[in-house]
Amino acid sequence: MKIMSVVGARPNFMKIAPIITAIRRRTTEGDPGAIRHILVHTGQHYDRLMSDSFFADLNLPAPDVHLGVGSGSHASQTADIMAKFEAVLLEHQPDVLVVVGDVNSTVACALVAAKISFGPDGTRPLIAHVEAGLRSFDRTMPEELNRILTDQLSDLLFVTEESGLVNLAREGVPAEKVHFVGNTMIDTLLAYKEKADTSAILDDLGLRNGVAHNGSGRPVAPYALLTLHRPANVDDRDAFLDILEGLDEVAREYAVVFPVHPRTRNRIKEFGLNRYFLPDNGSDAAIPTGQIRMIDPLGYLDFLCLMKRARVVVTDSGGIQEETTCLGVPCITVRENTERPVTVTSGTNVLAGVRREDIRKAAKSQLHRTFTNEAPVKWDGNAAVRILDILMSQPRSHE
Repeated sequence: MKIMSVVGARPNFMKIAPIITAIRRRTTEGDPGAIRHILVHTGQHYDRLMSDSFFADLNLPAPDVHLGVGSGSHASQTADIMAKFEAVLLEHQPDVLVVVGDVNSTVACALVAAKISFGPDGTRPLIAHVEAGLRSFDRTMPEELNRILTDQLSDLLFVTEESGLVNLAREGVPAEKVHFVGNTMIDTLLAYKEKADTSAILDDLGLRNGVAHNGSGRPVAPYALLTLHRPANVDDRDAFLDILEGLDEVAREYAVVFPVHPRTRNRIKEFGLNRYFLPDNGSDAAIPTGQIRMIDPLGYLDFLCLMKRARVVVTDSGGIQEETTCLGVPCITVRENTERPVTVTSGTNVLAGVRREDIRKAAKSQLHRTFTNEAPVKWDGNAAVRILDILMSQPRSHE
């Protein structure tokens, strides 16, 4: 069987890595010729810090194909991916196309595969969507549109949590297409959780043993971790300012570490918000409370090490909601909705909204809660194996 996988942006790497590992093991322990795997990187988000380090940390092979698309508007980026990916599909003619997550690369490649024909018999690859069925019910989010469209195009829909089963049934997706397999991002986290302890990031930031110091050298409470990237939060000055001022409850007690995307860093400068941040000057000086230290984006192991030991994580990322749930770390999500409700009902996540008073209220609540670290159903590190078993049971072509 010839399986082609597509990655395009940072979250994709953690979701595809365990599937590639499962393929390696299957071909090593079983029939070496049973699977041929082709990895395509669209280059949707391509930055050495945002991409290459993840390939190294996760032991991913170099991509067989790199489309080199780069950034752009949603329309131009999606169109560029589709135009370049069509030639790749026609050249390699895989039996299965695996797409993951909800980025533009996901829907673009799924749409090309759904319309392609490998010959007069009309064969095309089976389209398998990993992380299907998640819904925020907010169609102003580009990711929501990508999820809905990809699920409608897919032949195999691999679901991470039980809400996905409900959503897909409601949308009329035939039950025989849907498989509840668990979460490959959690497969990756469980596989690398212990290795992350070898990271030097705590020493680099003066946070060894989870303790920061204020300017006088007096120990203070453990640190908090912040990530923000959604356009609705960082492209509007008033919205960004509300979030920063809502964090004062956290920053009053904890040093706050903020791995910041270059685009977000530009917005901070453009909006004149630098007063809220300590610049990253490359030193290992301790971070005082009451301020947020910006640092460059981190590789997977460094970020996981920070996340594991944080007192609280404040984020607008979907994947981090899942990872903190698995780690038992309190999470404050600065959004009005989530496509991952299990992180709220069974995990450590709380939806704070984006208004400063609501964020402050959520922070007070989260900083005094205790959690039992019980993972959601099937978040057991075996999702990728279940996915590969299902893929290998499929016919070699699809009409």
